[in-house]
Amino acid sequence: MTILNSKFNTPYHTAPFSKIKNDDYLPAFLKAIEKARAEIDMITANPEAPTFQNTIETLDFSGEELDRLSSIFFNLNSAETNDQIQKIAQEVSPLLSEFSNDITLNEDLFKRVKAVYNSKKSIDLTTEQETLLDKKYKSFSRNGANLSETKKIRLRAIDKQLSQLKLKFGENILAETNNFEMHLTNEDDLAGLPEGAKEAAQQLAESKDKKGWLITLDYPSYIPFMTYADNRKLRQKLAIAAGAKAFKDDDLDNQENVLQIAKLRHERAILLGYKTHAHFVLEERMAKTPETVQTFLNDLLEKAKSAALQEFSNLEDFAKELDGIDALQKWDGAYYAEKLKQKLFSLDDEQLKPYFKLENVIDGVFTIAGRLYDLKFEEIDNIDKYHEDVLTYKVTDLKGNLVSIFYADFFPRPGKRNGAWMTVYKPQFIKDDVNDRPHISIVCNFTKPTKSKPSLLTFNEVTTLFHEFGHALHGMLANTTYPSMSGTSVFWDFVELPSQVLENWCYEKEALELFATHYETEEVIPMDLIEKIKASATFHEGMQTLRQISFGLLDMSWHGQNPTGITNVKTHELKAFEDTRLYPDVAENCMSTSFSHIFQGGYSSGYYSYKWAEVLDADAFEYFLEEGVFNKDVAKKFKDHVLSQGGIEDPMTLYKRFRGKEPQPEALLRRAGLIEKT
Repeated sequence: MTILNSKFNTPYHTAPFSKIKNDDYLPAFLKAIEKARAEIDMITANPEAPTFQNTIETLDFSGEELDRLSSIFFNLNSAETNDQIQKIAQEVSPLLSEFSNDITLNEDLFKRVKAVYNSKKSIDLTTEQETLLDKKYKSFSRNGANLSETKKIRLRAIDKQLSQLKLKFGENILAETNNFEMHLTNEDDLAGLPEGAKEAAQQLAESKDKKGWLITLDYPSYIPFMTYADNRKLRQKLAIAAGAKAFKDDDLDNQENVLQIAKLRHERAILLGYKTHAHFVLEERMAKTPETVQTFLNDLLEKAKSAALQEFSNLEDFAKELDGIDALQKWDGAYYAEKLKQKLFSLDDEQLKPYFKLENVIDGVFTIAGRLYDLKFEEIDNIDKYHEDVLTYKVTDLKGNLVSIFYADFFPRPGKRNGAWMTVYKPQFIKDDVNDRPHISIVCNFTKPTKSKPSLLTFNEVTTLFHEFGHALHGMLANTTYPSMSGTSVFWDFVELPSQVLENWCYEKEALELFATHYETEEVIPMDLIEKIKASATFHEGMQTLRQISFGLLDMSWHGQNPTGITNVKTHELKAFEDTRLYPDVAENCMSTSFSHIFQGGYSSGYYSYKWAEVLDADAFEYFLEEGVFNKDVAKKFKDHVLSQGGIEDPMTLYKRFRGKEPQPEALLRRAGLIEKT
């Protein structure tokens, strides 16, 4: 038995990262699956009649060791992976998929769950228990419990194949990201690039024993180059490399993986009695149906398209006037948009970055969370980390009670996938009258400190940090009985509300003055810069909205219809983008082959939820603006009715309890500048 199969003898029972060896994982998984299986057998062998307590509740608390182990392993596979961990993931994923199917296809277990479900009108349950019962029953009925034996066997095969395909999809993208380097030896090629970005590129080259500068596809390297580099040919080279990830007809190509994932998901949905994968997924979302999603996206498209076309036309005119560019290409967008923004608002990221030292932004988000939700954050060094860059904190309430353990991991490295995300190492739950507190983590990819400068964030990175920290608060403040209902275990189109609403504080004077101080002079960010940030907040909002809609429509094109007739990924994608395309297509590029959100992550049939949640967050923040951005009563309502409640009730019920009414889409359109403010 490995260290992973016992209760951790560590402060706050945190994961003992430094003591875990890669070779521990596979035997630990086998043992944990065996234990979890025994716990299921105890439920089915219980001679007593099925009750909520001996069946539903016991089932929800079963497999705790396996869940904990899976969280640790798969989080590291995203944030600190290597060839061995990826190989183990390929071995373990089918085992977990098989075990999951063993539960949902266990007839004796389903009989007990069904018996409790059928008697629910005659038993006295809390709202949370009613929701859990409904959720448990659906986890069986929606995953094959009512299928014939032949169909159950096919379902198992599909799930096993899907788990391996999704892993392979992600591994290919990581390998492609790590494989590309643009090695520059002529400093003229870096013209336009800010000094900090040049220094980071030089440091990266040095770390690989190379002279000159290295530019990679990692966001802190890629974004500054695409935004500031004057050399158009090099921007083109970099943009094509980024867009061609896993689309080169080689060993790392994802086209066949995309086609297989889409078709297997569709077959699975048909097997379970649904029209498409989207019909299956959306039954458990606020939107409920693909038709609702399509209507939502098309309505937004109608409202945003004319603004987007006008913005694009203005950008084209600007690029032509400035540099004689006849046809704006994808590698020109960020570059000329930044120049136009500077012209219109006299504002650029290089002006702002000195006011957004990473450590100050962290302190700022902690201070804001403290003022809103009465939290205190203390950096601690007595718990294990999986990498030296990781920061660890103890989060307490004003009485000193533990609220959460918090991990923060901010910088890119070869074993870490791109992007930013929040995750959970241990959920919150209440058992034996003990409120077991959660262990929460956020993972980002920000610019590392250089020899001469600390980590200075772009404004976009500041909002990213606030976004992920909003998710983290949802996890930290969880206060539910059952682990499967805790924190971010909510409908997927509701999960982005806490994250997106927190971004709003980045634009408010009262909030910015708490943390936006110059890293050298400690001068508070000047009022004119704050006004420029607010004024520029809706810059190119039409184009940004169109971009998000295009991703949502692409997602629905793969999952909201029968994909079996699709033979060419690129051709299909071009059709999906028809109504939202602004830039000319790039033949070498394809988005689907690196669209991790929908082919590896949990956003299949759910990418629309970013815009859906924006409606909620704009409406919610209008409430704060009406009463004051640090109003304790509004913050308490948001904490009590949204952040702490997890998935114990329908999200619209929770939202209306907080807001007093359903969200108004006009709030988003007003904030985006797409309709007049009243």
